[in-house]
Amino acid sequence: MVYPRKKPPGFHALQFLSNYIDFMEINSTFYRMPVFNFAQSWTQKVKKNPHFLFAVKLHQDFTHKERNPTQNQADEFKFGIEPLRANGRLGAILIQFPWSFSHSSQNKDYLDILFTLFSGLPLALEVRHSSWDQPDFLKFLRDHRVAFCNIDQPIFRSSIKPTAYATNPGFSYVRLHGRNYKNWFRKNAGRDQRYDYLYSDEELQDWIHRIQELGDKSKKTFVVTNNHYRGQALTNAIQIKYKLTNEKMDVPEQLLQNFPELKKIIKEISKGQIDLFEKG
Repeated sequence: MVYPRKKPPGFHALQFLSNYIDFMEINSTFYRMPVFNFAQSWTQKVKKNPHFLFAVKLHQDFTHKERNPTQNQADEFKFGIEPLRANGRLGAILIQFPWSFSHSSQNKDYLDILFTLFSGLPLALEVRHSSWDQPDFLKFLRDHRVAFCNIDQPIFRSSIKPTAYATNPGFSYVRLHGRNYKNWFRKNAGRDQRYDYLYSDEELQDWIHRIQELGDKSKKTFVVTNNHYRGQALTNAIQIKYKLTNEKMDVPEQLLQNFPELKKIIKEISKGQIDLFEKG
């Protein structure tokens, strides 16, 4: 749905994607500790794009299991992503908790431990339960210089709603998970089923205003489309990028064939839409 049908010699997906986007989350580090050589390879794959940054998702041992982290575990994780940090490619470490992780003094104390273990590195926290949406907690994040992750997800009774909170002046963070109400909490739904969703133009426009607001509050804003099934994430990412910048941009040919929504962008560019770089 995304990559060319006939791949050229030496083709690599990361290298290909870095021609179209400037930021990517590494999800594999959630399932296994990062490997130094892998991270080093990632930096090489994106070297032609000087703006490209990575976020790495913190390993599930810290967020989804017994939650008894040690300094050795933290050091192992940090060593694995050191090539990203050393080469200026580390945008953030994403600390993602499940919806069941609700606000309590015990859980807040645990966050304090995590923030201390990874202090000095750019941290973004994602919590999905609405109990965290309170001023005292946002102040807690500001005091630790941790970015609050503003998310879009199916809204149920205790789900945190869309926000535009900036708690770190260095960067803000947005993750769009889709709105697949049917499968979001369905017990037997797999990852692809849960995140199978394509945002409409109107739904994206609602988030454009929040992203612009976050841009006024922090130096940079990372926007991640996590509705990754069958090229939908890249499709919506390109739409968002175009809405924010009005820049001329390329669209992967295979993606253009599968998602006619992108033809609108190509049509507008062909009419002579202003290029911000040319204007400058």
